[in-house]
Amino acid sequence: MKKLLATILTVVLGVSVLAGCGNSNKSETSDTSSQSEQTSAVSQAKEPKELTFWHYFTSINGETVQKYVDEYNAMQDDVKINFEFVPRDELLKQFTIGLVSGELPDMTFVDNPDHASFSAMGLFADITDKVQAWEDGNKFLEGALNSAKYNGRIYGLPHASNALALYYDVDMLAAAGVQPPETWEELEAAAAKLTSGNTYGLAFSAIKNEEGTFQMLPFLLSSGATVDTLDSAGGVKALTFLSDLTNKGYVSKEVLNWAQGDVEKQFVSGNAAMIINGPWIKANLQKNAPDKNWAVTKLPKDKEFASTLGGENIVILNNSEVTDEAWEFLKWFMSKENNIEFCKTVGRFSPRSDVTPEEVWGDDAVMKVFADQMQYAQPRGPHPKWPEVSAVIINAVQESLSGVKEPAQALKDAQVKIDEINSTLK
Repeated sequence: MKKLLATILTVVLGVSVLAGCGNSNKSETSDTSSQSEQTSAVSQAKEPKELTFWHYFTSINGETVQKYVDEYNAMQDDVKINFEFVPRDELLKQFTIGLVSGELPDMTFVDNPDHASFSAMGLFADITDKVQAWEDGNKFLEGALNSAKYNGRIYGLPHASNALALYYDVDMLAAAGVQPPETWEELEAAAAKLTSGNTYGLAFSAIKNEEGTFQMLPFLLSSGATVDTLDSAGGVKALTFLSDLTNKGYVSKEVLNWAQGDVEKQFVSGNAAMIINGPWIKANLQKNAPDKNWAVTKLPKDKEFASTLGGENIVILNNSEVTDEAWEFLKWFMSKENNIEFCKTVGRFSPRSDVTPEEVWGDDAVMKVFADQMQYAQPRGPHPKWPEVSAVIINAVQESLSGVKEPAQALKDAQVKIDEINSTLK
């Protein structure tokens, strides 16, 4: 009997062992499969989608955006953003070429006056529904958001705004017994007294591109002229005033070739006592000329104070295959917290309606002047053919300042071209 029981027990134990072995093999297979799936998932997570983001910023503006891009790349694995510099003129050419070739980035900065024309070409993605569904979509200043619209639809978000004012060397003005000018007459008188040796009284950019138009428009607007009334009495007065400044030697003829960055360098080197420029050079001056004693005042006026509204918009390209990923970055980058810090770093004004200048700048004396100047800043357009309009304006300025044409004739010829451009829109 004991032998029988021992036999039965041996069989039962054998079956149990075999059963145990069977369960063990199944578990190992499951573990191996799970590990394989995990490895596959990790592998997939290590391959984020690539997103190309073009810009034309130099110095602190580009460096600051790059930091945000780096932070975003590090905080998630869905997308890797490649932030690439393209000179502004080249970027505009590539936009046009890319419409045919398809070789375009996924996102880009665009100067706000150029926005409408490229939207009209179908270059930018319509993000109206995304903006309206976003909880912060209604927290942008109307004027700033309008710069990103075309035919009532939204094709981007305003990123930051700015305007022009007059920088001056406090010590040079004090030595010449000159007060910061408030009118054109005072500006010319100050420029005359401050012009000496290698130093010109005033410098600005009249280069043959959008920067030149941006800097020249405040004079036209202050006289009462508009883009559509260039050859009016006010327009002629404005261009005659600028031409006289160069003809009398208070302004270098080189302004025809100077971009705004070049004007900044003339101020830093002491070759210009006063310059017209924007708040974005504030940080550069503090960094590159820490011992220079400078201040800012509003642009001197003729009939009324005036400035040009500047700033960039961010757009998603219509051909992008990572539209959703681009939009997620755009929402994060344009959050209130990030936008305040960006504007504070680079000297810009937020386009968000829930951000006040005081919240960004506190009691900063320089930015208070620019905040005051902003209320007189007028946008360029939106006009679906703004690049053509802008080219006509700066061409007339160059013809006049270089002496090729009298101011009145240059503006008369320009007005004909502007009228022709506008007639194509009807």
